[in-house]
Amino acid sequence: ETIIDFSVSCNPFGPPPGIREVLSNTPIDCYPDSESSELKQSLARKLNIGSDNLIIGSGSTELIRLAAIAYFGHGDLVLIPQPTYGEYEIACHLVDAQVLKQPMLKEANFQLNTAETVDLIQRHQPKGIFLCNPNNPTGQYLTEEKAKHIMSIAKDSLVILDEAYIAFTESAWTSSDLVNQGNLVILRSMTKDYALAGLRLGYAIAAEPVISVLKRAQPPWNVNAAAQKAGVLALSADDYLEESKVKIQETKDFLLRELTCLGLSPLPSQTNFFLIEVGNAAKFRLDLLKKGFLVRDCTSFGLPDYIRLAPRTLPECQKLIEAIKETRVYSHAC
Repeated sequence: ETIIDFSVSCNPFGPPPGIREVLSNTPIDCYPDSESSELKQSLARKLNIGSDNLIIGSGSTELIRLAAIAYFGHGDLVLIPQPTYGEYEIACHLVDAQVLKQPMLKEANFQLNTAETVDLIQRHQPKGIFLCNPNNPTGQYLTEEKAKHIMSIAKDSLVILDEAYIAFTESAWTSSDLVNQGNLVILRSMTKDYALAGLRLGYAIAAEPVISVLKRAQPPWNVNAAAQKAGVLALSADDYLEESKVKIQETKDFLLRELTCLGLSPLPSQTNFFLIEVGNAAKFRLDLLKKGFLVRDCTSFGLPDYIRLAPRTLPECQKLIEAIKETRVYSHAC
């Protein structure tokens, strides 16, 4: 409780009002609805799609594994641009699928080279493709034009488009319009949107035949009753996400400005979190941890010189900047 956590990229402003009351009144002596029917109907109305195009999961990570279990098997090739969320590769290894990695280069600010992606698809014909958009940990966001181009080439692949951070992304485009092509699974995270990390809640959008296949791998009662009720209430909090997004942008701008003044150059990012090159990321993390602040050492992403930061409240961000100043000698250039 004494640590201020900048390492996770969830909404830092807490769950919508009323969540705790819902949790206290949720019956726990009955099994939850395996279909998450009420939540699914609420989501369908919110997204203006059919409920047959939805499947609810215990966080989007469960849905990553469901997709791998349902669609990939021994020896299947799956394309995963790197660096990115490590659970894609873990899910592939669980089903003994082979991973084809496409490096995203530092020199291009880790933007995806879609021409290279298209070439890899045409040469290797992968069974699946994972695209994290915006990408974790780099914050880079693939445009609609580039995503559609990849989809047009990957007609024989299952494309898993992970939009866990889409709620906090600048100028986001509507990907759900593409699901009728039949080879796309879109993943979203209510955990991150609504600060429900302790409950775990996510969903996937896809064409009905794809949802049917995913359901075959779905465990019964996979989403607990409290998470389902919290999700329904969160969706009814109409202004919550937009207000959170505005406040997150303000605190992100503060961090970017102050870090740049300290000579720490954050990389461009289209979402709430961003990378900073700090030299020895493990040492930087440890130095700040001793002062009560946790940042994400990106060594596990293959980026030992980088940390990832996600903004919190303005007072917490101000304290972080002061701690960084105390941890090392920085000349304030602004």
